Amino acid sequence: MSSNKLGLDPALVHRARALAAKAGRPVVDMARSHTTVSVERAVLRLAGVTGADPDGIPWVNRLVDAVRNDVGLGHGVALPVFHALAEHGLEPTAAELTLLAQKAASGSVRFDLPTGKAVTAAKKASRRQVAAGIKQIDRNRVDRDKMIKRYGDPKQRPWIYLIVATGDIYEDIPQAQAAARAGADVIAVIRSTGQSLLDYVPEGATREGFAGTYATQENFRLMRAALDESSKELGRYVRLTNYASGLCMPEIATLAGLQRLDMMLNDSMYGILFRDINPIRTFVDQRFSRQIHARAGIIINTGEDNYLTTADAVEAAHTVTVSQLLNEYFAHEAGLADWQLGLGHAFEINPDLPESFRLELAHALLARELFPDAPLKWMPPTKHMTGDVFRGNLLDGFFNLVGALTGQGILLVGMMTEAVVTPWLSDRDIALQNVRYVLGAAGNLHEDFVPAPDGFIQRRAHQVLDEAIDLLEKIEDDTLLNAIADGTFGIMKRPADRGKGLDGVAEHDDGYYNPATEILETPAKEEQ
Repeated sequence: MSSNKLGLDPALVHRARALAAKAGRPVVDMARSHTTVSVERAVLRLAGVTGADPDGIPWVNRLVDAVRNDVGLGHGVALPVFHALAEHGLEPTAAELTLLAQKAASGSVRFDLPTGKAVTAAKKASRRQVAAGIKQIDRNRVDRDKMIKRYGDPKQRPWIYLIVATGDIYEDIPQAQAAARAGADVIAVIRSTGQSLLDYVPEGATREGFAGTYATQENFRLMRAALDESSKELGRYVRLTNYASGLCMPEIATLAGLQRLDMMLNDSMYGILFRDINPIRTFVDQRFSRQIHARAGIIINTGEDNYLTTADAVEAAHTVTVSQLLNEYFAHEAGLADWQLGLGHAFEINPDLPESFRLELAHALLARELFPDAPLKWMPPTKHMTGDVFRGNLLDGFFNLVGALTGQGILLVGMMTEAVVTPWLSDRDIALQNVRYVLGAAGNLHEDFVPAPDGFIQRRAHQVLDEAIDLLEKIEDDTLLNAIADGTFGIMKRPADRGKGLDGVAEHDDGYYNPATEILETPAKEEQ
């Protein structure tokens, strides 16, 4: 989908991308030379370790903690863990790995770094076992493609994206299926409040959450199975979304790949800005998680819309563009293709501002033109919803119209009860009626909508791009980590030497080995 309705200068667009790459490259270099407890736990999950101790602490946490206490994480967990299996006469299988974790938790196993031929043996065994997990992700991707071929994609774009999360997975399932019948194409199960700050992934099906439902492997499995039933019933593939963010980003991404989720919220800076998670921890974790998403064929959703809930949507519009460009660079470097980049932006300008609708059109069209092949995720108004449900429904209608006019890819359904109550099924039904009416009535109106040359919309889009380039130049000079520390994005100041999870970061030692990264970074042809 390529056009130039805004008359953007290709040289300026190229410069913006080049500056984003320069600003992002030091962060990528840092991510490539560090690991985290969650990256190492994700490796063990790929190797098949499951379950939790009687206190609910996952065995992967127990095993990584034991390795870290004995030899540190600078060499990764694969070498000491698979060496220990051999030393204790255990087979390199999922069941024996879990048994090793149990022994380590009880203090009956100590870990050492292998030397000589034992290094080669540990590498070989760990790579074979981790490869089995990655092959499961590959099979799930093939299964998704087959189901899409069998049942088809939604006939219209943007896809209609609806949030369903009661806290009880067994309540979520019938609500999600009802939403799919009412027209939702993507079901998002948002996480229980505060889960992003848990440094472990809960086990099993959960029935108590707070403003959301816990992201667990079993909850993923149950909802995926339910939506597969809905896909068969409705004759279109219904996609499932969850959140790969927070302190367990790599693990949740891995579980999503293992259970065939289709989209994951996965922003490079959201956890830093809005959950005070350490920047280094976040960037290391997000690179690995995106490598998993790339392999799994999962579409990521980024979180630029959140900036506009704290900063002014007009004054800070260029920071959204900068973040989108950075997210694109980080995603491409991790192996994601353009069709997997659900870059975020939002309808958050104060509706009382003169020309607010035209400004929204300018910002949405700028994103569409800068990223023509990305399925952009367009977010509804939240900041200026007042509790007047009639006004709210009208604002959502205007939001839906912008989505249709500018050819967005994923449209999150706005609720007229936003910021008042957790939406009821009836609220969702009214909201879906609003979306269906606007998208149906507008049809392919984006084909006819072309802003006047050098008119208000074009001038505003050019201004935002110019401001984005100015900011990227400053970030290049001052580094991205310093820009984050200074409150550049969402007015949140987050220094690199503070924040939650910093103690879970380790710099690579000579001889660091991660079989998952090795496989994910090997081109498919070479791997075969």
